[in-house]
Amino acid sequence: MRGTLILHKSYALQRGFLAVAWLLLAGGVPARAESPVTCGGAAMQGGAQLMCSQTKPHAPAQLCTFSWALLTETQTSQIVQGSFLLAPGASNIQVYQGSGFISQLTPPIILCNTTK
Repeated sequence: MRGTLILHKSYALQRGFLAVAWLLLAGGVPARAESPVTCGGAAMQGGAQLMCSQTKPHAPAQLCTFSWALLTETQTSQIVQGSFLLAPGASNIQVYQGSGFISQLTPPIILCNTTK
């Protein structure tokens, strides 16, 4: 009798997991679109530079913002922020340049939206 009771609990637990899995699948998986913008930055030898390009030639202009934590020559952290408009087909555009930095504390965070 006890073995049957455990079997029923196990079966109920499996049904619960299956119901949750079904709900997740029925709701869909969030879509992940590739950004038409790619950026890269570096901080060394007293300077910092961030450059960006449009990766899709026919994508519309992109309005982007960035935030970047950098280490200064005095060993303090500084966050630089800004925004820029990246025209369609733009390639290797310098969107930030600064001096007095020896390294980056975090990679640059860039968020872009299509302009209309």
